[in-house]
Amino acid sequence: MELSLIKDWNPKQAALKKALADANTKPERFKEAIRLCLELQGSVHSATVSNVKPPTIFDKLWEGLSRRAFETMPSVKGVTIAWNIWHLTRIEDITANILICNGKQVLNGTWLKKLKVAVRDTGNAMTKDEILNLSRSLNMDALLAYRNAVGSRTREIIGGLKPADLKRKMNPASVRRILAEGGVTEHRDSIWLLDFWGKKTVAGILLMPITRHQILHLNDSMNLKQKWE
Repeated sequence: MELSLIKDWNPKQAALKKALADANTKPERFKEAIRLCLELQGSVHSATVSNVKPPTIFDKLWEGLSRRAFETMPSVKGVTIAWNIWHLTRIEDITANILICNGKQVLNGTWLKKLKVAVRDTGNAMTKDEILNLSRSLNMDALLAYRNAVGSRTREIIGGLKPADLKRKMNPASVRRILAEGGVTEHRDSIWLLDFWGKKTVAGILLMPITRHQILHLNDSMNLKQKWE
């Protein structure tokens, strides 16, 4: 990823962390925390999601992305851009919709048909072959549309938060729903996410994975893309 984007991101992420912490005792800081969260979340989605002037960080990745670069695994121990985007989007869908607001995921049977896949989980425990099969099966246009739908829904959820929500802990029933709905599998490399997310507050979820987690995988994806340019 361009160094300027990383330099711009890191101070804003630090400012978001501070604003979320301050919001517990200083209600006037709540609006700043939400503003920063929406700004960072918007930058890891396409400009159409946040209605900002393009290009966003995600736009830079998607622009000119070839099918070959999208689905190819350059290293036998690596992943693909397709997997990165799937992984990011599934995690945002799960954590925003199930954990933060106890609602329905965006992903459903209709989306799976459009995406041309049957898998529902985040992909954490996938083998090399499973990653490649997912990457070769995914419909690129549908994946972008699904990601846009998830991003837009997340922005609605963030915009509807109240100051008291930030320190709210995860509902154990909502955490269990993730496994029941196939968001994670029982494999140890997948199911650990339930414990990780289950210990967080809403503020913690906003920091990781809603914002910070995404920039890490987009950075990896940009590096993968550059191998084909």
